Amino acid sequence: MISNLVIQKFGGTSLANIERIQAVANLIEQSVLNGKEVVAVVSAMAGETQRLIDLAKEVQSEPDPREYDALISSGEQVSVALLAMALKEKNFLSKSYTAFQLGLKTDQIHGKARINSIDTSVLHEDLKKGIVPVITGFQGINESGDITTLGRGGSDTSAVALAVALEANECQIFTDVDGVYTTDPRVYEKAKKIDKLSFEEMLELSSLGAKVLQIRAVEFASKFNMPIRVLSSFNKGEGTLIDKEDENLEDALISGVTHTKNDSKLIIRQVPDVPGIAAKILSPISNVGIEVDVIVQNVAEDKTTDFTFTVKDEDADKAAKILNDLSGELGGGSVELAKEISKVSVVGVGMKSHAGVATKMFSALADKNINIDMISTSEIKISVVVSRESAEDAVKALHDVFELG
Repeated sequence: MISNLVIQKFGGTSLANIERIQAVANLIEQSVLNGKEVVAVVSAMAGETQRLIDLAKEVQSEPDPREYDALISSGEQVSVALLAMALKEKNFLSKSYTAFQLGLKTDQIHGKARINSIDTSVLHEDLKKGIVPVITGFQGINESGDITTLGRGGSDTSAVALAVALEANECQIFTDVDGVYTTDPRVYEKAKKIDKLSFEEMLELSSLGAKVLQIRAVEFASKFNMPIRVLSSFNKGEGTLIDKEDENLEDALISGVTHTKNDSKLIIRQVPDVPGIAAKILSPISNVGIEVDVIVQNVAEDKTTDFTFTVKDEDADKAAKILNDLSGELGGGSVELAKEISKVSVVGVGMKSHAGVATKMFSALADKNINIDMISTSEIKISVVVSRESAEDAVKALHDVFELG
């Protein structure tokens, strides 16, 4: 481990214009003056990737995956060059690099590529010379030499992967918020910044609607025990440290409350209650890349079952069409689609050693006359599906009952 090396990743809002890029250069300068070696990883400037996506769709209704990645990856190339220039203007040695130049190798999948390897030899040489490397996030190259992208939020994963490859002390993710909060501050003004979270808690929070970190980045960090710190590029502060679990983390019963705004519920009625029916229903759904979340199966006395599950809104119509086609084959009944639902979740490692969390949660929702449609649990989280119009009231009720403010 290089004990004074930090990877600093800056998102699009942190690089929105020249003034913000100069502010990021100031942050890097301060870190270097404090004795840190810095490798910067950057996203495209705010709004740039979406502009490129819109251009692609104007030209081709379903953009070719190879050319699409080549196009939308170009935004980061602008960011790295401008930030390297800003650092040079401050008399720092700096070099910009694309992932292509560094040989950041991924698999062949365009749009959701996974990182296979990183050649760090150039970066080690730069660091020895006091150079601050500035690297494009969100992208790599595959075995064919084509540019690939890592999916939305992929710069987080790029940064963590580089931190692991370089054996950095910490991966710092700079964004427009000053850490991870007990819930979305825009939903509830009593939300409080969390000083420290376990990887396990952050994985659950990311998967359940918290937008601060890409879930793949947290998975990568957890696998290699790479601490992540979420910081603001706009305000000073210690941010939120995400690290392996320790005994102090168990002091808090619940760490946070999340909710989603883009879930839909599907029900296929009266399918035969026989072994393998769940696989027959879900296989065609997963085969087209639709992710299924909460699942409930209700068995009736007549040996049929109502099978219910949730998907993202964007996949709901496609999933409903698949179910309608399936129902006749399986001897089932009607298919129902409800789009106005939300998933509300409480997360905390302290749940492992405390009984009664579910009871407390359900009672708090009942007191607010909020009906629970579906329930899903794990060792450190409980999720409920409620109507979308009651989701924010549910968040506030749970935030208060677990005294997170």
